[in-house]
Amino acid sequence: MKPWIELTHYAGFDWASDHHDVVVVDKSGAIVADFRIPDTAEGWRDFAERVKKFAVVGMVVETRYGAMIERMLGSGCTVFPIDPKKASRYRERKTSSGAKTDRLDAWSMADALRLDGQAWKPLKLEDTATQELRQLCRDEVTLIEQRTALVNQIQQALHEYYPTALEAFDNWTHPATWDFVIKWPTPEALKSAGKRYWEKFLHVHRLYRPETHEKRLACFARATEFCGSPGTTAAKSLLAVSLAKTLLVLQKQLDEYRARITTAFEQHPDHDVFGSLPGAGEKIGPRILGEIGTDRDRFEDPQALQCYAGTAPVTQATGKRLSVHMRRACNLNLRQAIHFLADRSRKTCAWAQAYYLKKKEEGHRHSSAMRCLGQRWIKIIWAMWRNRKKYDPDLHQRNQVAHGSWVIALMSEKP
Repeated sequence: MKPWIELTHYAGFDWASDHHDVVVVDKSGAIVADFRIPDTAEGWRDFAERVKKFAVVGMVVETRYGAMIERMLGSGCTVFPIDPKKASRYRERKTSSGAKTDRLDAWSMADALRLDGQAWKPLKLEDTATQELRQLCRDEVTLIEQRTALVNQIQQALHEYYPTALEAFDNWTHPATWDFVIKWPTPEALKSAGKRYWEKFLHVHRLYRPETHEKRLACFARATEFCGSPGTTAAKSLLAVSLAKTLLVLQKQLDEYRARITTAFEQHPDHDVFGSLPGAGEKIGPRILGEIGTDRDRFEDPQALQCYAGTAPVTQATGKRLSVHMRRACNLNLRQAIHFLADRSRKTCAWAQAYYLKKKEEGHRHSSAMRCLGQRWIKIIWAMWRNRKKYDPDLHQRNQVAHGSWVIALMSEKP
């Protein structure tokens, strides 16, 4: 699509939580519509009626997901997402004073589409399966972050009055540790229960380990030797139990999310493509698929996808100064998923581990080496995704040999 030929009007949409500002310009740049709508059903009906007055409208907005995008597309608009930083630069081009208003933002985006839109790509409405999968994965990550916050809180509470519990268990994301706090919320309750009940608890929750069993029982036996004062124990034990019960409820919902994601991923048309990635499994594969989507025209080459995922570095060169740093403007969800994939692939792909170690030898820190490996993986993922092909390690190795990859030489040097 060539927007500077096919579009008759250009609009900027500055959105907020309770209202939205819209400015529409024609091909000459003259403002032909300027209005605000509330974020209500009536407001969106008004939006649709106003937009219908123009033949073909291109709408610029600082997001690419959500119900707002669906309503714009449903109103017949051609939607062009724009990065917030780019939108800010276009606004600065219109005013050197630093002034900022919602109307100015909308107008600057509309005029930017009119002047520079020939290089922009319109947004396509994604299929329902991909929309659901992406949102499920993002919401699961949100719940995991909430679980992490609650775990940190319960550990802090136990540190103040019940250090024995922290000494006995290392993994406080395990539901058994929360059951432990609920069953014996204070050091006195734990010690009075006795060895028989301690052992039963460990066996029932599958926490029995021969190498740590005696040490753990000894830890339980001296629970009251080092603990908080009676007042602190009475108060903090209530908090710890409350947090433990909350964590159990949250974990139940996380299990439900995991089941829904697994089912949605298995039923997705691109399951075999992303499910074949080494180490991706049923957790990382859905996240990568959801963020990349199914629009094969969205990323013209691997470099476009690498920039979107944040693995491609940013180079700033001016005069004698050269600076290369990590890309900040990117899809953070995809960057995290690619980081996890790169890390797991080191355990399943010899070439990935060799590549990572080489980058470490060159002086890269762990995070930088992982981004370099992720950069490599995205090039592979792009080819798989574009051609709808599963990952074939034998084909990959043959391609590495055919192209004289230095990674193959590194692998041959390993004993």
